[in-house]
Amino acid sequence: MNRRTWLYGLIAATVSSAALSSAAWAQAFPTRPIKLVVPFPAGGPADFFSRTLAHGLSSELGQQVVLENRTGAGGSTGIDSVAKSPPDGYTIGLTSGSVLSAIPFMTSKFPFDWQTDLALLTLVARVREVLVVHPSVPVNTLQELVAYAKANPRKISFGSAGTGTFTHLAVELLKIEAKIDVVHVPYRGAAPAVKDLIGGHIQMIVLDVPVLLPHIRSGALKPLGVTSASRTDALPGVPTTGETGFKTVLSDNWYGLVAPAGMPAEVDDKLRKAAISTLRSAELKKHFDTQDAVPSPSTPDEFTAFVKAERAKWEPVVTAVGIKLD
Repeated sequence: MNRRTWLYGLIAATVSSAALSSAAWAQAFPTRPIKLVVPFPAGGPADFFSRTLAHGLSSELGQQVVLENRTGAGGSTGIDSVAKSPPDGYTIGLTSGSVLSAIPFMTSKFPFDWQTDLALLTLVARVREVLVVHPSVPVNTLQELVAYAKANPRKISFGSAGTGTFTHLAVELLKIEAKIDVVHVPYRGAAPAVKDLIGGHIQMIVLDVPVLLPHIRSGALKPLGVTSASRTDALPGVPTTGETGFKTVLSDNWYGLVAPAGMPAEVDDKLRKAAISTLRSAELKKHFDTQDAVPSPSTPDEFTAFVKAERAKWEPVVTAVGIKLD
């Protein structure tokens, strides 16, 4: 009995010591740089929001937050790498809305489950999008674009930040409602798509307002409609798609901060609090204002409910269009 009592005591002490070590480790977090995965190329909107967020997180956490651009599959490749990373808090990711709410319905082999493989830390930003055309397209309104496309089927090519992204689905909505036939050209992110649009290799695109704003102001691109329920102060003279008669063509983009599921509660809490504090800061709001973006700090429950609502919105669109990535 004495031997058994001694053995149980040793086991209890070992477990207690391990628990204390784990708690101490979590309290000390972070002790080295944190990687923020950006699932799109440098130079695009996700890259901008990531850099702004990383700056604030670095200050809040006392460790450098470094960016890693990992592209592919409309942003899914980068977020899959986050989901499969060790749940220690040293790898986080900035997901776009389509990765969680649209692309999963396009394949039977989606690589992760957003509810079991990811920790949803907070929404980061909501951003309006705008439809623009190259100046060579002889139109000045969305109605004129629709008429031109009907008269010239498959003559217009439109780019996107990737198959299945909101930048793709927004034009699919227009195709359905306006009954036009235009050709999709997917890119690995917004930046290369904009480059080809300015170069005249494609004729049309829907992207986040901040990405296109400099080129609209310079006259390199013509805006025809904001794909949102309300106009943007950045382009007050540009009507919404609803105002021009296409009420279903709505595609506000959004970005959220995620991490691998299963992190220690203390680490999860530190990351979330640092992100919320950053998103509520005057400095970040100032940066986001320049991009016509709205900081959107949220609780995990609010973020989860938002994703579920977005999935309910986009699933029937994906099904109607028949987009398959398999």
